[in-house]
Amino acid sequence: MAEIRQPTRPPAWQARGVHQVDEQDWAGLAAELDAQGCALTGPLLTAEQCGEVAAFYEQEALFRSTVDMARHNFGSGQYKYFQAPVPEVVARLRAAFYPRLLPIARDWAARLRKPAPWPDTLAEWLGMCHEAGQVRSTPILLRYRAGDWNALHRDLYGDLVFPLQVVIGLDVPGADYTGGEFLLVEQRPRAQSRGTAVSLPQGHGLIFTTRDRPLRSVRGWSTAPVRHGVSSVRSGLRHTLGLVFHDAS
Repeated sequence: MAEIRQPTRPPAWQARGVHQVDEQDWAGLAAELDAQGCALTGPLLTAEQCGEVAAFYEQEALFRSTVDMARHNFGSGQYKYFQAPVPEVVARLRAAFYPRLLPIARDWAARLRKPAPWPDTLAEWLGMCHEAGQVRSTPILLRYRAGDWNALHRDLYGDLVFPLQVVIGLDVPGADYTGGEFLLVEQRPRAQSRGTAVSLPQGHGLIFTTRDRPLRSVRGWSTAPVRHGVSSVRSGLRHTLGLVFHDAS
């Protein structure tokens, strides 16, 4: 009798995950970004999917470089940049987010009377990056252990910059790790800076400002510079997936 083979189960993210991007409340997310400079999505990945992505960290062939943050005075901990072509789940998430973030990016540019060079598709935009010499992939997988942290910074890798990016939590705060809140510090015109701390639920994404954002003032719209980082992890292990929408020089 011929052997009956069970069909191979596709990766969990093929069944769910990238489709969740379109199902988010994008009007609400845009309003939250206007008010706070960041916005937390609903679930994007299941716990199983999060585990699959976090497990990429041990597969060295997937990455083009590893950064030791302490060595560069970036904080403490480690992260890795994916090598192109990035894993399909990362590519699909990135491509799904781009057209949803694009109207917000263009609206912000219009308010600040700045150029909006971003075309309709991620492929076209990355092509522009590559023509400008920004050819290195920027999706990133981060790992923090107890005592690790990330200094306030901006992910700027060349002249071409997309003004929004996304970080997705892959572990359960309060269970897999404690501490490790995502930090956002906004320099407000003629005022004290404002700080925001967000605990990332597993499988949820945080959309946030890459460099600056429009802030309403008595004189119209002003540019508010923003930096982001991560507070000290007190215990456990924290993984996140970072989606940056411009490549690096």
